[in-house]
Amino acid sequence: MKSPRKSSGTPGSVAAGPPSERLPLQVCIVTGLSGAGKSTVLQAFEDLEHLTVDGLPAGLAADMTNMMKLHPMMTHFKGIALGMDMRQSNFLVEINDALSAMTRQGVRPLLIFLEAQIQELIRRYATTRRPHPLERNGIGLEAALARERESLNSLRELADIVIDTTKFSVHDLRRAIQKRWSGGRGALRALRVNVISFGFKYGVPREADFVFDLRFLPNPYFVEELRPLCGKDKAVSDYIFSGEKTPEFRKKFMEFLQCILPMMEAEGRHRVAIALGCTGGRHRSVAVAEETAQALRQAAYPVTLEHRHLELG
Repeated sequence: MKSPRKSSGTPGSVAAGPPSERLPLQVCIVTGLSGAGKSTVLQAFEDLEHLTVDGLPAGLAADMTNMMKLHPMMTHFKGIALGMDMRQSNFLVEINDALSAMTRQGVRPLLIFLEAQIQELIRRYATTRRPHPLERNGIGLEAALARERESLNSLRELADIVIDTTKFSVHDLRRAIQKRWSGGRGALRALRVNVISFGFKYGVPREADFVFDLRFLPNPYFVEELRPLCGKDKAVSDYIFSGEKTPEFRKKFMEFLQCILPMMEAEGRHRVAIALGCTGGRHRSVAVAEETAQALRQAAYPVTLEHRHLELG
């Protein structure tokens, strides 16, 4: 296979061009042996805020990348991850042409090749009970795997990164991708945190991984001038956090999060929901949720904040 990989650009990025085209778009092509973990890697990229497409015909890769690199919606994504494999009959020819076309367009895609030992791939196929793409016309699974490995040798030689997943569990592989692509300076962490304020009288959020009862904190509801306000208002927040025991709670609560969240991230978790409740979900839970979300964002966690019962309390 003729190598299309010669480029002065950084692998996985869009090369410098006219000002309108200078976008920090990372493009990753994920391929390799069937059963080696392509779907898991694409899911990890999706969690890392990449636009992911699996099963894309290789011949469409250049057109799609060229179209998406200037599309306004890409401001919501850190890059593109494309999954391709041997299910396409002319895959090797088309991916070679696609890599060449992308290079001409100023895109230097990062080619990630996944592989594993044949016996491990056989074990995985036995577990999933899915047919191998080449397992047809009297060819058994082991022969199909061997033929695929031989056919993809030239593509493997072009790869920027080769990952042997033989000894990886699904969680191990996800962690490896998260560590490599979320560990850069200033990058967001891989674990997404959903902070929810709620009122106990309306029910606890069912999706919560952790539920904290804040009804021990000073209650602005019983202060006439604060009752119409909510936890977003500074007067309410100041009242709650000026309580005698509140500073100790605030310190130990944040220490707990600083301890548990990195451990959950290291285990391969990509999402956690923290629910903070008070009686009506309007004052105490809202104020603490606002401060918690701000602290986690400062710690580089991607955070979503939802006040479930603010308008009901």
